[in-house]
Amino acid sequence: MLRKLGFLTIGLFDGNDPRPGHESTLEVIKLGEDLGFDSAWVRHRHLQYGISSPVAVLAAASQRTSRIELGTAVIPLGWENPLRLAEDLATVDLLSGGRLNPGVSIGPPMHYDQVKGALYPDTAQAEDFTYRRVRRLLDCVRGEQATDFSGVEGFEVFSSRVEPHSPGLGSRMWYGGASLRSAQWAGENGMNFLTSSVVKAEEAEDFAEIQLSHIRAFRALHPDGEKARVSQGLVVIPTDAATEEQKAKYHAYAEKRTPRTAEPQGPARMLFSIDYVGSSSQIAERLEAHAAFREIDEVAFALPFSFEHADYVQILTDMATKLGPALGWKPWSASAS
Repeated sequence: MLRKLGFLTIGLFDGNDPRPGHESTLEVIKLGEDLGFDSAWVRHRHLQYGISSPVAVLAAASQRTSRIELGTAVIPLGWENPLRLAEDLATVDLLSGGRLNPGVSIGPPMHYDQVKGALYPDTAQAEDFTYRRVRRLLDCVRGEQATDFSGVEGFEVFSSRVEPHSPGLGSRMWYGGASLRSAQWAGENGMNFLTSSVVKAEEAEDFAEIQLSHIRAFRALHPDGEKARVSQGLVVIPTDAATEEQKAKYHAYAEKRTPRTAEPQGPARMLFSIDYVGSSSQIAERLEAHAAFREIDEVAFALPFSFEHADYVQILTDMATKLGPALGWKPWSASAS
């Protein structure tokens, strides 16, 4: 049975008037809390018209909500300094009362040859975009020594670790992975694991089979074993309360994206999941037949990129009132009582 229901949004905005888009994202997160969702997650986009600073957005969301968990899915660490990011994450976690769930990934920034001159003008060739970058972040977040200097200098007091330190944050760090090695690394390093609507077709070409193998490989190496946290992030669009116009738009969106699900894409052999569109009862039946879904008890269903605010309201409301209960989930208010 589904224990935790969450959602993921990209937070699009108009480049000529970006504030309304950011406000819409904050309103959607607040709606999620009011509907009883367990978590709200934001994507991360650089040099695009989507959230470029999820930590700042979630800092604002932390002051408009009181219970819902707030996550990033995911922060690409190639754009970040791990020590500075650790400071920001800990600060927001403390402001939120311990509700932050940072998800991260590795690899060079997208279009690195075009952006490296602006991003790393003096160190572009020396930057390390491997798992070691995640390890640096984990050490900083978990309170490991960051410098060999500490103590008092004049009127200033210095710490040898990143400050502020939020004690519980280290256990709420997530790795967003699409490969078997990523799943294994996340388990070995005691992280939680985010698996989404795209996987690398390394040993098979069935999406659910590949995703299931990642989940099991992760838990086999994690200190918590079968209790290690995994969240699945498929694109799910219930239509129970949708208008006919909305239904047509949703089905057209999914149909346009369906061809890429037929076979692995590109040299990396990335395989995409289908989008799940239909009534909540139809979607629940299809998910319950999904081998990887049966292995997990929490999700962060992804909202489509390009829909309107009213569409997100309808989709989230149907998720919380129809789809979630059909999957055995109870909203926070019901669970608390």
